[in-house]
Amino acid sequence: MSESHSNLASERVADFNFHLPEELIAQQPPAERDAARMLVLDRAITKKTGAIEDKNFRDLPAMLVPGDLLVLNDSRVIPARLFATRAGATSQKQEPTGKIEVLLTQQLGSHEWSALVRPGKKVQLGERLFFAEEENAPPLLEAEVTARGEFGERTLRFTPNENFFAALERIGHMPLPPYMHREDTLDDRERYQTVFAAARGSAAAPTAGLHFTPQVLDAIRARGVEIAYVTLHVGLGTFQPVRVDTLDEIKLHTEHYTLPAATAAAINNAKRENRRIIAAGTTTVRTLEHCAAIQNALKAPSSELTPHSGETSIFIRPGHNFRLVNAMLTNFHLPQSTLLMLVSAFAGREPVLAAYAHAVQERYRFFSYGDCMFIR
Repeated sequence: MSESHSNLASERVADFNFHLPEELIAQQPPAERDAARMLVLDRAITKKTGAIEDKNFRDLPAMLVPGDLLVLNDSRVIPARLFATRAGATSQKQEPTGKIEVLLTQQLGSHEWSALVRPGKKVQLGERLFFAEEENAPPLLEAEVTARGEFGERTLRFTPNENFFAALERIGHMPLPPYMHREDTLDDRERYQTVFAAARGSAAAPTAGLHFTPQVLDAIRARGVEIAYVTLHVGLGTFQPVRVDTLDEIKLHTEHYTLPAATAAAINNAKRENRRIIAAGTTTVRTLEHCAAIQNALKAPSSELTPHSGETSIFIRPGHNFRLVNAMLTNFHLPQSTLLMLVSAFAGREPVLAAYAHAVQERYRFFSYGDCMFIR
């Protein structure tokens, strides 16, 4: 079990800030998926010289040992970024702002989705939006705005369409994060997706998984490492910045997850046999720790996980008691983000910020298409 690092817990969002030169934010994926650099942070010796090592992601299989359980998030990114025309916006006098950008963030029901819209002030409750493949073409999708939230949040009810996801594939764009200052390309359809993506529903990639190739996965299995999968559909929380001053004020949006039977059994066996559980990505960490918290709250004689699906809004911050995750692979995260707080909960705020300072000095590439960290 990892220590909670509660003595390092900080209440201020500003305590998770760091300086990041703009040019270190990766705008393109590496030429090869598994070509990323990998900073290794050893929690057992974080106060000693040599706690940080500079390696490459391709070194990961050799750093795993027989019996380890590697858990991956198999959620599949949908082309969730769309452009809509508002009802009545077909007049030649219509201003350019008649075109609305819509980012689908979570499916709420058969035909309902939560979304972010820009410019939000122009999209009112009850308004209809039309989504076409090109200007003046018949719409492939139509939706009504049924609820309005803060910061551009809307609920959309789409007109029933049995070809909904096929239409998304035709008219949608891959939802690259806003710090990538470019339009998406056809290459992003492949590269902003893990090679093991299966369950459709994410509005952003589980980016630690982007580094894996079939060859790396085969090498990991050859080491005697077991691989299992969870699903967490990445939603609105990935796109919304922290707008409060203290950690106590942070409330995350819910995201849908599934813990399959095979994965629950693999985790239970690993725990019973005292083998390491390694989470690839913060989405996997959050899913596993949420499931562990549910089981712990039941106070049942057995502490074993049971397969299920549900919603989670778990916020992991310094002081969290990690019940399942013993090591994690993760990309570098934004300053003052909840994901940086999660990593700090796992390895300690000061060691993590020191590792980030080292990464900046050594010119690591940051964020979704950037390099990664292995924390053990």
